[in-house]
Amino acid sequence: MSGQDLAFAPAWKLAEMIASKEVSSVELTGLFLGRIERLDPQLNAYITVAGDQALAAASKADAAVGQGESLGPLHGVPIGIKDLAGTKGIRTTRGSLALKDFVPDADEAMVARVKNAGAVILGKTNLPELGHLPTNENRLGDACRNPWDISMTSGGSSGGAAAGLAAGLHPLATGTDAGGSIRIPASLCGVYGIRPSQGRVPKFYQPPGGWMVFAQAGPMANTVKDAAMLLQVMAGPDPSDPTTLKQSPPDFTKSLNSGVKGLSIGWSADLGSLPVDPEVRRVTTEAAHAFEAMGARVDDVSVVLDHASILDVFKTVFMSDLAAGAGGLAAARGDELSPSLLALIEEAQTWPASKLALALRELEWHRARMAELVGSYDLLLTPSVATTAFPVGQSPSVIDGQSVDSVWGFTPFSYPFNMSGHPAASIPCGFSTDGLPIGLHIVGQLGDEATVLQASAAYETAHPWANRRPLLA
Repeated sequence: MSGQDLAFAPAWKLAEMIASKEVSSVELTGLFLGRIERLDPQLNAYITVAGDQALAAASKADAAVGQGESLGPLHGVPIGIKDLAGTKGIRTTRGSLALKDFVPDADEAMVARVKNAGAVILGKTNLPELGHLPTNENRLGDACRNPWDISMTSGGSSGGAAAGLAAGLHPLATGTDAGGSIRIPASLCGVYGIRPSQGRVPKFYQPPGGWMVFAQAGPMANTVKDAAMLLQVMAGPDPSDPTTLKQSPPDFTKSLNSGVKGLSIGWSADLGSLPVDPEVRRVTTEAAHAFEAMGARVDDVSVVLDHASILDVFKTVFMSDLAAGAGGLAAARGDELSPSLLALIEEAQTWPASKLALALRELEWHRARMAELVGSYDLLLTPSVATTAFPVGQSPSVIDGQSVDSVWGFTPFSYPFNMSGHPAASIPCGFSTDGLPIGLHIVGQLGDEATVLQASAAYETAHPWANRRPLLA
């Protein structure tokens, strides 16, 4: 393989090649570090590159292969870790100027699992400060940019993970998703990402984070099989997080080749009344009905939801959590925080306790309504995002002639399922006429990531996307 072919080879294939000594982990790690050095100045996908640590870990991985040791499923495979996650000995800024020099003395549980599976951490990928935005700007440097057009946003908050995958800077990446932060950048950058069921992957409770009621870590990749393989490593209960699901996860790769014949699928282009870019509506509608040719039944869903109320409940809980977790940081070092983050914290601090209490009450009704909606089918499909990527710093306030929230208006399909806890993925399903990726949103039953991955794999087989790469790559 050429260097570029290796950079875009599936992670599962790279693991096989390392195990069979067709390629060394040191060679691969050097390849990706070289691509980061050459391409990332245009993208800003990485906040911290841990080159020395990565090469040392790769050397140990190669020694283990040479000595015939038992190998983990990700043995020697390079990976990017979103900079929200704590990494021992590697700077963890969480996208904040106030934390620019913080180096943890321990790995959080999810990172430890990735390392125990043999992966080699290349560094920490970019995000907005504390993950508070669905785009990717912070005060540590330039915005993270989209490899398909570097004037455009990568989306957020896992923007560095998605941009790096699309540009071949890493074959695997971790993301987190509290309001769409895996699925938004996956859609805008043309990669695959799945937000697992709430509680499937352990969270890390440490200031300046709150209790992260909507947040969930998950895998991002260029292929569905890679994402399933990484999720298998990340998932499972852990005593460090009392909210993790107590049952052991299923085998997420077992049903990847089972197809979708006989599945009942609901489709809604707008969840009743949401404004959607006409081109996104057309491309995702075609993608949804493509499942009929694969043997599934696809029904158009009639749904009436109070989207303004849903967004208000989401923002109330999300912002209250930010204020609880980062209020101390804002008080001590507010001059170093992003103005948008500081404004959210300060606004939430003015609210009476009754506002949060009423939002938590309404959240339970929302969960019941979404469980009924999703539960009517094996899967529910929507667009992942209401638009394609837009210029950095210019989130749309109008979509298809309708005014929308200036921050969250372009991503109304994601946060309702964070609120309900359902697993959901964004899968590439086409491009706009100006060459920007469009994603299809696949939502599954609570605890059933396996069917989401199964349907994703079926679509990927019938409509492959991995052979199309941005010119920057």
